[in-house]
Amino acid sequence: MAKAKTVFSCTECGAQAPRWQGQCPQCKAWNTLVETVAEAGGGSRFAALAGSTAQLQTLADLEPREEPRTPTGIDEFDRVLGGGLVAGGVVLIGGDPGIGKSTLLLQALSVLAARHKAIYVSGEESGEQVALRAQRLQLDPAGLQLLAEINLERILAMLRDERPRIVVIDSIQTVYSEVLQSAPGSVAQVRECAAQLTRHAKQSGTCMIMVGHVTKDGTLAGPRVLEHMVDTVLYFEGDTHSSFRLVRAFKNRFGAVNELGVFAMTERGLRGVSNPSALFLSQHSQQVSGSCVLVTQEGTRPLLVEIQALVDGAHSPNPRRLSVGLEQNRLAMLLAVLHRHAGVVCFDQDVFVNAVGGVKIAEPAADLAVLLAIVSSLRNRPLPRELVVFGEVGLAGEIRPAPRGQERLREAAKLGFTTAIIPKANAPRQPLGDMRVIAVDRIEEAIDRARELEG
Repeated sequence: MAKAKTVFSCTECGAQAPRWQGQCPQCKAWNTLVETVAEAGGGSRFAALAGSTAQLQTLADLEPREEPRTPTGIDEFDRVLGGGLVAGGVVLIGGDPGIGKSTLLLQALSVLAARHKAIYVSGEESGEQVALRAQRLQLDPAGLQLLAEINLERILAMLRDERPRIVVIDSIQTVYSEVLQSAPGSVAQVRECAAQLTRHAKQSGTCMIMVGHVTKDGTLAGPRVLEHMVDTVLYFEGDTHSSFRLVRAFKNRFGAVNELGVFAMTERGLRGVSNPSALFLSQHSQQVSGSCVLVTQEGTRPLLVEIQALVDGAHSPNPRRLSVGLEQNRLAMLLAVLHRHAGVVCFDQDVFVNAVGGVKIAEPAADLAVLLAIVSSLRNRPLPRELVVFGEVGLAGEIRPAPRGQERLREAAKLGFTTAIIPKANAPRQPLGDMRVIAVDRIEEAIDRARELEG
């Protein structure tokens, strides 16, 4: 069989060249030519996926239906997926090497193999290495089938013959197609292999899970090259030196986005954490200044996270502003609001802010907790242990509401917190048990009320 003809296409303007060169001959952009398969004149490689004819339909005549789910047996994994795997769905799991992607998928497949036909395609490890990992994790892979192969054509032939329900490709960077001359892991190979595997999943109804590594810039041969092709994109977060892992959904056509799954790495693999708020709350033997508990929202789950701040006299003409787990530019803005509207001066102080537990907080509802932690550290006055805070701070000094305020308060009350400082727009209409709710409008009012609680 003759190999398909390949051309080099520019990712910026779409111009084509017969061979690779550093600069695009059309738009003059540098390093934008990537190898692709030239389209044949008689038809498209994806004609079978599109069908023989295309017919118009009225949206009102279509009957929406809920896609049936296949639970993986791991509750935290199912939460991030939106309830489980969907037939014909393609899931991409990205993360740094060694963070636990293969471990989690091997655990899930060992459970799924007892009920469905599952195949694990390993391109990075031999069959003996995968079997050794399963033995170390004390799994029962009796019904789990394994294929150690990196050739795309052979993998597709096996899938057409076996017709499995669930397939894991570990990893997409190691798979290569014979129609391309570039090396495995290149952008052209990753795109072509992912497109062919996605087409097979849609045609056969197979649940496809692909593993992808993230480089330093997160683009070359990583999951971000493939995000538009797949149905669900999950990212592993967390430090490899820590025992906790976070799995976050950034795209999900069959479920909610920004869902968070929390896992603990143990000797027997990843274990779901049923109460993740306990991970992000430090246990102090006595009250300390600069600590404030925030109720943040991750997807549909409220989490309690401890925000720590350290304010110290600057020893250089340029005071440092450093934040870990929070946006650094937003910290500079909050310090300006604190000075302008509350009269708290920090221009001669080094300010360090940290979200305990390695969690990354992107929502602006953390603003009020950050400012109260900074004021507590500056004055060396600890806040009450039973206090929780949330609210967005505007440039005019106003406290803006946060979404799902009632769920945040109920989660805090469930964990034993008795006092909350929240935006006035989030004030509950009915009392929440024994919880005392302090609703504020302005940042200076919030600081004054927090000072009263200190005393």
